[in-house]
Amino acid sequence: MSTRPQRGLPSASARRLAKGLGWFSIGLGLSELLAPRAIANIAGVSNTRTGLIRLYGLREIASGIGIFAQKDPSQAMWSRVAGDVLDLTSLSVACTSPDAKRGRITLATANVLAVTALDVICAKQLSNGNQGIHAKGTCIVNRPLEEVYNFWRNFQNLPRFMKHLESVEDLGDGRSHWVAKGPGGMKVEWDAKIVAEVPGEVITWRSLENSDVDNAGAVRFEQAAGGRGTIVKVNLEYNPIGGVVGATVAKIFGEEPSQQLDDDLRRFKQVLEVGEVVVSDATLLGTSYFEQRPGRPAAASELQEAESLPSQTTTSYQGQGRSMQR
Repeated sequence: MSTRPQRGLPSASARRLAKGLGWFSIGLGLSELLAPRAIANIAGVSNTRTGLIRLYGLREIASGIGIFAQKDPSQAMWSRVAGDVLDLTSLSVACTSPDAKRGRITLATANVLAVTALDVICAKQLSNGNQGIHAKGTCIVNRPLEEVYNFWRNFQNLPRFMKHLESVEDLGDGRSHWVAKGPGGMKVEWDAKIVAEVPGEVITWRSLENSDVDNAGAVRFEQAAGGRGTIVKVNLEYNPIGGVVGATVAKIFGEEPSQQLDDDLRRFKQVLEVGEVVVSDATLLGTSYFEQRPGRPAAASELQEAESLPSQTTTSYQGQGRSMQR
C-alpha cells in the first residue's frame, strides 16, 4: 500500500479556490480604492498612507481580474503572493511609526498571513499541474472470481465496506451518484461514470465535471493460484477537498488515503467471506448474510502469495491505471 503525488486529474478544487480568492482580491481592492481612510483606520496605520492604500487597491483589482482572465491562473496567484509580501512589509514599517495603533496592526498582519497561506497553497497546486493523491492496495478474497466481481460491480454495495461512503446511487448507463463524508464531517457528492470495463477482469471509473472531489479508480480481478480465491487490486487517485489543506487535515485525523483503502479492503474481504464486518471492539456490522459470528482476518500467507505474483501482472495493472488516467 502506498500513497504518492500523481499527475492526471484536473485540479478543480484549486481552480475554485483561485476564483474565491479572485473575488476576494477584487472586493478588497475596491474597498482600498474607494475608502482608503477606513482601511487605514481598520489596519491601524496613519491616514497619511491613503495614497499608498489606493495603489494597493489597484494592484488587488488587477490580480483579481488576472485570475479570471487567464486560462491558467497560476501566474496571477503568484502575483497575489508577491502582493501579500509587500503588504506584510508595509505593515511592519507602519508598526514603527509613533502614531501607529499596534494592536490593530498586529490583527491586520495576522489576517494578511492567513490569506498569504491560502494564496501560496493555491498557487502551488495550480503550478504543480493538477497534483493529486494516489493510493493502491491488494487483497485476496476466498470466493469465486465471478462472485467477487459482481459484488464490486454493483456500486451500491461499496458503502457496506467503504467507511467514508454514505451511499452510491445507480443512475443507469454506467453513471452513478456518490455521497461521502469528507474531512471534519463535511458531506461531499459527485457523479461518476464507468470509462472502461472488461467483465470479470477490470472496472475503471472517474468523476464527472463539477464534482466536489475529482477522483478516478480502477479495480482488477484475477484468479488466485490453484483456484484459491480471487486477487483484488485497487488503484485510486483523487484531488481532496481543499487540495493540500484537505489532505493534511485528513492525515491529522487518521484518514490518510492508504489507511482508508487498507481498512476498506479488509472489510470487503470480511463481507464476502463471512457476510459481515468485524471491528476492533468485537462489535459486528452488516449481518445481511449470516447471524453475527467472528470474521476470519486475511491470512499472512495469502498476502505473501499476492506479493509474489509475476511482475508482468503488476505491469499490466499499472498500464490499465495509466489508461484510466488518460
